[in-house]
Amino acid sequence: MMKRIAVFTSGGDSPGMNACIRAVVRTAVYHGIEVYGIMRGYSGMIKGEFVRLDSASVANTIQKGGTILKSARSQKFTTKEGRQQAFDQLVNNGIEGLIAIGGNGTFTGATIFEQEFGIPTVGAPGTIDNDLYGTDYTIGYDTAVNTALEAIDKIRDTADSHDRCFFVEVMGRDSGYIAIPCAIGGGAEIVMVPETQMSTESVIDTLQSSWQRSKTSFIVVVAEGEVEGNAQIVAQRVKEAIPQLDTRVTVIGHIQRGGSPSAADRMLASQIGIAAVEGLLNGMRNVMAGIMNRQLVYTPFHDTIYKKKLINQSFMRMVEILSV
Repeated sequence: MMKRIAVFTSGGDSPGMNACIRAVVRTAVYHGIEVYGIMRGYSGMIKGEFVRLDSASVANTIQKGGTILKSARSQKFTTKEGRQQAFDQLVNNGIEGLIAIGGNGTFTGATIFEQEFGIPTVGAPGTIDNDLYGTDYTIGYDTAVNTALEAIDKIRDTADSHDRCFFVEVMGRDSGYIAIPCAIGGGAEIVMVPETQMSTESVIDTLQSSWQRSKTSFIVVVAEGEVEGNAQIVAQRVKEAIPQLDTRVTVIGHIQRGGSPSAADRMLASQIGIAAVEGLLNGMRNVMAGIMNRQLVYTPFHDTIYKKKLINQSFMRMVEILSV
């Protein structure tokens, strides 16, 4: 039985990370395990920024956005020297296992770290992008979609009032998981995501056809990782092809990463936080705790990092049908 573990957040913050930290801490306390928080991810691990946590430490945090443990990207941890320093700090503080809340980069670092020094790690999927294989939803995704959708609803009012075409760029890195539900829920005419590689010419054809049917306002949702370019580039090409179209661009940006987590994200984060600690105590290592088909699963970091999480193509068809 482990006596002392540590939890940290790494990479981009996401709503629900604090709820997950809270679940990790209270599960450890429930099982009689000491738990420490590592400030600023791998960077803090190298510097020895460890804080003892108990149930009171995480009181009144479940509703807070961001991460109370802070987050940072560590270039030094990508070096053997940096990882050696991190290992030495863990040994000096008696840490026997880690809970890593983050995404691909976080789990890649944990995999290398375990291979070199044998520190077992269980991951919790904390990213708004929802692009991790091994879980239906990631912590923060639901909140990010609803934040973006609220903005799109307001943009729709202006688009309709002024007969304009808005190109709305949402986050998601190389995935369209945020863009697609925003397009369906926001009544967008078109959605551009990396998975489908829709050409700008197709966008132009669709808008021209709709314009000829006397439709005068449009919403085009563009995922930030779209291969045709960002919303600004696509909008400029469309404007050149259809000069009579009054186009505007809105980049929703980092507000999608902040804010109080939704009920769904609080529930998911709590469930995964408990599963991560209990998985670690049961001897699991180099796996991510996730929920698939409403069942708890543990997926090897290798699969989480390298296997592609596919978009449901029926959702793309929904956009096409509902935009008629």
